[in-house]
Amino acid sequence: MDWNQEAKRLFNVAKPAHFTNYRHCCECAEHDATLVTADVDAISLEQLGHPGWDPLCFAAVEGLLYYLPALIRLTLETMDTPQERYLDQLLLHLLRDGKDNDLVRACSKEQRAFIAGFLTYLMEIYSAQIDESIFRSADMLKAYDVWSAG
Repeated sequence: MDWNQEAKRLFNVAKPAHFTNYRHCCECAEHDATLVTADVDAISLEQLGHPGWDPLCFAAVEGLLYYLPALIRLTLETMDTPQERYLDQLLLHLLRDGKDNDLVRACSKEQRAFIAGFLTYLMEIYSAQIDESIFRSADMLKAYDVWSAG
C-alpha cells in the first residue's frame, strides 16, 4: 500500500483558516502562523520536529485531521533516522487523551481503520526501531488499541 497516497485520499479535508486559538497568547499565535503558512505537502521536521515546540499540540482537531497525511509522511521518512524519528510525536498526537479522544471521534470508521492498519504496518516492518524504547513500544500498543476500537 502507498501509505502516503492513501492518507491524502482519506484525510482530504479543507485547510482551516486557523489552527489554534491564535488570540489566546503569543505562543498560540506563533504556532498558528507556522501551521497557516505551510501546507500538508510542504510542512516538514523544521516546523514539526521539535517535541518541546510542536505547533500541533495546540491545534484544534480540524487542524490535526488536515495534517494527518503529513504526520504519516514524516513518520515513514524518519523511521531509519533515530535522531529525527517522528514516531514518538505521531503517537503523542494519536493518543491525545486516550480512548475516545476528540481526534478518534472526528474520524470515520474507514479513517480509524487506516490509522490502525498503519500502526500494524509500523509494528511489523519497524519492530526493532519501536523496541528501542519500552515507552514507545507501550505507546504503540496503546495507540493501536485506541484506533482499532469501535
